[in-house]
Amino acid sequence: MNKPTILVVEDDAPIRNLIVTTLKTHDYKYLTAPNGGEAIMLASSRNPDVVFLDLGLPDMDGIDVIKQIRSWSNMPIIVISARSEDEEKILALDSGADDYLTKPFSVEELLARLRVTVRRLMLVSSESASDSSVYENGKLKIDYSAGCAYLGDEELKLTPIEYKLLCLLAKNTGKVLTHTYITQNIWGRSWDNDVASLRVFMATLRKKLEVLPDSPQYIQTHIGIGYRMMKAE
Repeated sequence: MNKPTILVVEDDAPIRNLIVTTLKTHDYKYLTAPNGGEAIMLASSRNPDVVFLDLGLPDMDGIDVIKQIRSWSNMPIIVISARSEDEEKILALDSGADDYLTKPFSVEELLARLRVTVRRLMLVSSESASDSSVYENGKLKIDYSAGCAYLGDEELKLTPIEYKLLCLLAKNTGKVLTHTYITQNIWGRSWDNDVASLRVFMATLRKKLEVLPDSPQYIQTHIGIGYRMMKAE
């Protein structure tokens, strides 16, 4: 994979600048957020590869940021915090953080933790690439190489947008994908009218996919957030 993009969530400007300078020196791409609200917005709209997260943010606790991101994404989160008590570390890790670095930290250790995380991302990426080109979930089957989808023995007559939506959800089965993430992946942008179009396309896709639209088996709506491909029984 190319150099990953790191989201740095830190309200202390000197520490934020230190981390950013370190990332720039080693040719990493980066985004910055001084508070939890902006961090969640950037995480959902820009889909960074890794998050560096301070817990003591001015508008909300970092634990709540972890929980919100974990409600729709598995992106790695490395906590960088002055809270050194074991209870705080356990709470952060139990909430979904992948690693915990205590302040003050050395630049060398920060980079080492990042390299470990990037290697794990590359391993997951390579495993995904080597997977079969056929996706199966209950009666749903997608043949990526042929560009076709089937429900049971019947081929689904999908428009190009519907097919792209189905593939995006399928490749992220179990994850809640936000409206912003989906529209940026489908249309390359995320405007209000794109979200409105998404709802229309999702409705037509469901009519073709779900046997009982009122009791969906595959695509679950998370109101105000996005959609998730469920693992069919």
